[in-house]
Amino acid sequence: MNISSYAQETMCYVGQYLVFEEAEELINNFTGADFNAKQIERVCHRYGQSMEEEDLHNIKVNCYEEIPPAQAGRLHYISVDGSMYLTREEGWKEIKLGRIFEQQDIVRTSKTRTVLTNSQYVAHLGASKDFLPKMEYHIEGLKNKVFIADGATWIWNWVEDTYPNSIQIVDYFHAKEHLCEFANANFKTKAEAEHWIDEQSDILMDKGVSPVLKELEKLEITDSMREKHKQLLNYYKKNEQRMQYHVFREKGLLIGSGAIESAHKDVLQERLKLSGQRWTMKGLQQMAQLRVVHKSKKWNRIVKLCQNAA
Repeated sequence: MNISSYAQETMCYVGQYLVFEEAEELINNFTGADFNAKQIERVCHRYGQSMEEEDLHNIKVNCYEEIPPAQAGRLHYISVDGSMYLTREEGWKEIKLGRIFEQQDIVRTSKTRTVLTNSQYVAHLGASKDFLPKMEYHIEGLKNKVFIADGATWIWNWVEDTYPNSIQIVDYFHAKEHLCEFANANFKTKAEAEHWIDEQSDILMDKGVSPVLKELEKLEITDSMREKHKQLLNYYKKNEQRMQYHVFREKGLLIGSGAIESAHKDVLQERLKLSGQRWTMKGLQQMAQLRVVHKSKKWNRIVKLCQNAA
């Protein structure tokens, strides 16, 4: 069957929103066509693979994305994180997701709420060594980079090795979460733990991690808590410069990685974790590519490929 470029684009667009059986019903009901779920699946995977190959080609040939000087000079936030997806061949596997956005993309809609109006996403199923070149392609040309992430060692090793002069921020809520886990195990009563957590988290926010480290070092610790105490101290010491939240806030910078955590749900899980989904490794990456292109507002890339292939 000869399928028009517009029909292929429609299959990709609906297929990256809905499971293929539902995509079949919607497309046929609204267009009067007679496509089936397998056709839609094949078209989606074909163009998802084309996106992957095009991205790898651009990295190989161009090395880095060309960015207009005015845009390159603006402040950009960069966050990366991973989440798990079920595959047929190897069970649960991690997709690493990156999100890049400008300070000006953050729009306040009320006193307590902001929205992000635009982001560039990068997704990869597999090792960080293959994911990071995809990230670097988009961020190498940026002059003012702020990295926000949890305390994952592989992330900060990459940032330190590749962008040592960037601003680096450990997500405040992850830093506080470590504090809470320790306190709940260390103090005898819930009231004591909560009081200590409130006190130290306020200090962490207003004065950074240095005074919290002093408080931790003078605590009397039982033998059973010694290892947890040591782990918390090491975590805070290792990330001390990334936890100077009072300094970051004075500069008007974000201190939370909520943007990348919400992106996992919005960009990937909303489609890839629908009921009954169990992907091949290759198919999972292909569909992740379609989601990334759509959510990055670059759907014209799919349109062009469909037009060229028809």
